Amino acid sequence: MSKIRQPYNAGSWYAGGAASLKKQIENECFLHRLGPGKVPELSRAGSRNVVGLLCPHAGYMYSGPIAAHSYFALAADGPPETVVILGPNHTGMGSAVSLMVEGVWRTPLGDVPVNSSAAKAIQKRSAYLDIDDKAHLYEHSIELQLPFLQYFLGSNFDMVPICMMLQDLEVALDVGKAVAEALKETNALVIASSDMTHYEPQSSAERKDKVAIEALKKLNEEELFQTVHRLGISMCGVGPTAAMLCAAKLLGAKKGVLLKYATSGDVTGDLSAVVGYCSLAALKT
Repeated sequence: MSKIRQPYNAGSWYAGGAASLKKQIENECFLHRLGPGKVPELSRAGSRNVVGLLCPHAGYMYSGPIAAHSYFALAADGPPETVVILGPNHTGMGSAVSLMVEGVWRTPLGDVPVNSSAAKAIQKRSAYLDIDDKAHLYEHSIELQLPFLQYFLGSNFDMVPICMMLQDLEVALDVGKAVAEALKETNALVIASSDMTHYEPQSSAERKDKVAIEALKKLNEEELFQTVHRLGISMCGVGPTAAMLCAAKLLGAKKGVLLKYATSGDVTGDLSAVVGYCSLAALKT
């Protein structure tokens, strides 16, 4: 019997039932005043110009409308077959850089299989990646991306989850190169799951995150790291984001396009201590 990674964060970070989750994704994310304003329609004849995405991973009530911009763009661009999702390790469990190579990830919308051959190919090409399930058991950063993908792709995709506790530039570039080399002949998408500045006043968060977004738009991993360190940006997934940028460029991306930036303060009205959320696409043209 296949390993099942249970939906640990369902019912708290997002709705716990299939019908309520679909309704939440539609009404509280896509149709939210900070969302795209429309429900996406999958374009099967899309150009597949989107190679990478940066998506936030707070509870859907906070970051869902911003994340919806990434998935709205992806739906219009056409369906990927394999999605690599890179997220930070918030729990401290498991190996420093880890991936799962078998099993399924369950959400209220169904099961997403791990692409074993792709996962093993990535792991074989990396000096840092361990095969380890423990890091993934309770981690929300990867899990929260799946219902968005399932919403318009259904069960027509598989995934490779990569969880990064060790997030320096050397590791990020190693992982990014391994992902690109393993996926270069496939219809794949690379998603980085990260929030931006954490728990600073709105004006401070916007000022810092704006500088980081300029590096993201250039697809410049080194500039992103330098900016994060220089300005003290508490971006939880800088490593996964740099790995995505590296992989996306090797897979043909030429530019980054900001789809939406907002903060938790824009959602709640409390501007005293906000978290920044960014949706960005890495595009071939």
